[in-house]
Amino acid sequence: MRFEPGQTIVRRYVRGEWLMWAQAMRVIRDDADGLLLWQPVGGDFATLVDAGGASAHEVSPDAMVSPVLEARGWLYSDVLILMPADAAYSVWWFFQEGVFTGWYVNLEAPFTRRDDGVETTDHVLDVVATAEREWRWKDVEEFAGRIGHPLYFDADEAPVIRAEGERLIKLIEAAEFPFDDTYTGFRADPSWPAPRFPGPL
Repeated sequence: MRFEPGQTIVRRYVRGEWLMWAQAMRVIRDDADGLLLWQPVGGDFATLVDAGGASAHEVSPDAMVSPVLEARGWLYSDVLILMPADAAYSVWWFFQEGVFTGWYVNLEAPFTRRDDGVETTDHVLDVVATAEREWRWKDVEEFAGRIGHPLYFDADEAPVIRAEGERLIKLIEAAEFPFDDTYTGFRADPSWPAPRFPGPL
């Protein structure tokens, strides 16, 4: 099943029985190279928080008190996300007022398709790179703290996750796809409205 260009779908992160994160995204392309999605500032977005406002970065979902999926508008940069088929990562291109500002590598499980979108499980550890390809690890302490937690990954899986990040860092340093100039000049159609959730999450 392929999604159609222009279609609005939901990109979800799940962990066990919990829906952790959801984004309403516009399909740019869906083919053998992967799924390419767009979300501008103001598009629908939701994230799991507990009664005190703590996010999954601060506490695992099984330890949250009265967790709820809190709907918000997307408040960050406009973002283009490539989810290659069968890959354990997604690559994000960030734009501020149409200007490319850098990449984000989100390490995650290969995605699965649903009728209204896709879902994956976040691997916590990420890589951030500037437009000049200066990179850094993100969420290193959180990643280390989750090793062995039954909802996350064990001591055998964690090095595999990190190795995938290291492989992608080499591509950043070499300015190889997807960290060349591909998509850095992307411009959204100005007639596109901000994507909204097409139905219940």
